[in-house]
Amino acid sequence: MAIKRVPKPWGWELWFAHNPRYVGKILFIKKGHRLSKQYHRFKHETVYADKGRWELEINGKKRRMKPGDVVTVKPRDIHRYCAPYEDVRLLEVSTPQVKDVVRLEDDYGRAH
Repeated sequence: MAIKRVPKPWGWELWFAHNPRYVGKILFIKKGHRLSKQYHRFKHETVYADKGRWELEINGKKRRMKPGDVVTVKPRDIHRYCAPYEDVRLLEVSTPQVKDVVRLEDDYGRAH
């Protein structure tokens, strides 16, 4: 697989692995932006904070995160990644269900 860069309204994703068993991405979130509040029916993901202080909203709770922190998001966990303080770079490895996104809220008007 060739590396694929996917522009997003909050920054971008760089897909460095995509196969039937797992997906690896780098997420870059611009300061002041956040991803949609969402959950996955099947997708399981683990995220490593590589750069920047950020906020994780998960199942109704907010957590301040810093470089070196790791979070696991299980299916049905309602979550959102936010970059209120500075630009953020996250490394995400997940199961391969890349289209398994149920958006509950979105700052950019994308479909729920």
